[in-house]
Amino acid sequence: MVRSLSTLFISLTYIVVLFSPGEISAQQRYRYTMTLEEVIETAREQSPSALVAKHNFIANYWQFRSFKAQFLPSVSLGAVLASYDRSLRALQNSQTGEINYIVNNNMNNSLNLSVSQNIPLTGGKVSLTTSLNRLDQFSPNNTYTYNSNPVYLSYTQPLKAYNTLKWEKITEPKKFEKAKREYLESLEEINISAVNLFFSVLSAQSSLEIAKKRHVSTEISLKMAQQRFEIGTISNNDLLQLRLGLYNSSLEIGDKEAALNISMLRLLSFLGFNENVEITLIVPEEIPEVQLEFSDVYSKAIEYSSDMLKNELSILTAEQAVAQAKSSNGIQAGISAQFGLTQKGGDLQSAYRNPMDQERIGVTLTLPILDWGLGKGRVKLAQSREDVVRTQVDQSISQYRQDLLIKVLEFNKLNDKYNISLAADSIAKLRYDMAIEAFNNGNLDILRLNSAQADFDNSAARYISEIGNFWKSYYTIRKLSLYDYLRGREVTADFDKMIN
Repeated sequence: MVRSLSTLFISLTYIVVLFSPGEISAQQRYRYTMTLEEVIETAREQSPSALVAKHNFIANYWQFRSFKAQFLPSVSLGAVLASYDRSLRALQNSQTGEINYIVNNNMNNSLNLSVSQNIPLTGGKVSLTTSLNRLDQFSPNNTYTYNSNPVYLSYTQPLKAYNTLKWEKITEPKKFEKAKREYLESLEEINISAVNLFFSVLSAQSSLEIAKKRHVSTEISLKMAQQRFEIGTISNNDLLQLRLGLYNSSLEIGDKEAALNISMLRLLSFLGFNENVEITLIVPEEIPEVQLEFSDVYSKAIEYSSDMLKNELSILTAEQAVAQAKSSNGIQAGISAQFGLTQKGGDLQSAYRNPMDQERIGVTLTLPILDWGLGKGRVKLAQSREDVVRTQVDQSISQYRQDLLIKVLEFNKLNDKYNISLAADSIAKLRYDMAIEAFNNGNLDILRLNSAQADFDNSAARYISEIGNFWKSYYTIRKLSLYDYLRGREVTADFDKMIN
């Protein structure tokens, strides 16, 4: 709750900064202190990457909705209104073969309502239609005629054809489920990017603080060295080396400030803030004690991640290609049947009185006599590609399993590395403080002081690096398996709320 309020407050401030020109000075800055969890939550809620991931999922959702609509009845209304035709028409006498041109002068109006339904199991289509047509003849006499089709039922059924709907009924739900998991993985990728940028800024902040402390310490040591030089207990070379170190530390502060500004701007841009916001990051005090079992992680990756669905869809796509090639090879056949009622008359009542029935039924056949093995070659090619895909999928699963095993093994060592780096940092800091005191008392030379200082700098950087490595590794494994091991639950999202 606290993190949500903090994120909301920062977001509102950002909006004020963006949309209140003139009221906010260009030099005025807004400073906040944020933890790693707050940075991650802010990135997931408002970063440009999160918005892109959301809209990509919504596009996949509407694609799935369009697929589902194919299985529902479709209702359509058609009309031809005031279609007037006045022209000369060529008319041939059936007895003599003589062609004469006659004047055609009429207007046609029609209205039809139809309901259609696809049949996924067979690949057929059934339609029910009702229609009414009126023909006005203006010459040689001014007459009009109605033609009605109260009921017209039609059915078409390919007997040997590729059934697209049957395959889509299998693949489209899997594609939509894959889109859900890819969205979750996109959020986890945002987590990883937020962690990287967080510790990049944190490392830059730590380096700047160390550089400033070193500069102050060097100033004090230089003053003490000048006093010792005057009494002859230190050489001029050591004094010059300290003076050079002071200049170098001043330059280093400038470099560290520039590096911090660059890292901060990258983090702000990623979070969706502008340059008027400045964030101070809090170093995580400790990391949780977590040990992962590879078998558990791998089983969750199989169950929740999108990789297995991608492999499954690759095989299904290859099988589809084989089925399509087989259906296009050899004899092609189809059945079409229509049944309806029709009548004509000079008025609406007579057009619907005692309608006559009309039926049509037919079978179409296409048999290639000589195709030079084209159809058979397409089938063999599709089957060969299916074998290739299955082999690639097996290799992909094996490589995925190996990569995941390596990541789990590396992760399980990070707690020990963190504890060692924490102890080393404490020792290096204590040694540096003792070295400064010993140097100021004249009991330590400049070389040993520099060595203690370098060890202190390296241990501090290593400590932050090990914390960053832990969280990067954790969120990487979380992305691969879509499981939150700290909370013991599956990574998910409120997809219904997002769509609505």
